[in-house]
Amino acid sequence: MKDKSNPVYLEKVQQLSPAEAERVLSRMGGKLPKRFIKEKLSQEEALALQLEIEDEQLNEWRDKMAKLREEDEKQSKKKKD
Repeated sequence: MKDKSNPVYLEKVQQLSPAEAERVLSRMGGKLPKRFIKEKLSQEEALALQLEIEDEQLNEWRDKMAKLREEDEKQSKKKKD
C-alpha cells in the first residue's frame, strides 16, 4: 500500500462534504482502516488513499468489461456467419 497520498486526490478530499467524506471512510478496506485508527494517517490522507484505490478499481473494472464486450461481439459475429 502506498504511504504517500497523491496531491490530486488530496485536492479532491478538500472538496468533499462531511457526509461524502463519511461515506468514503465507510468503504475503506484492508489495512487502511487500521492505519487510520492507529493515527498513522490523517483523515485527509486516508480519504485520498481510498479515493485513489477506488479509481484504480474502477479503471480495472472498465478494462475487464471492455474485454468482455469485445469477446461477446466476436462470438456474435461468428454466430451470424
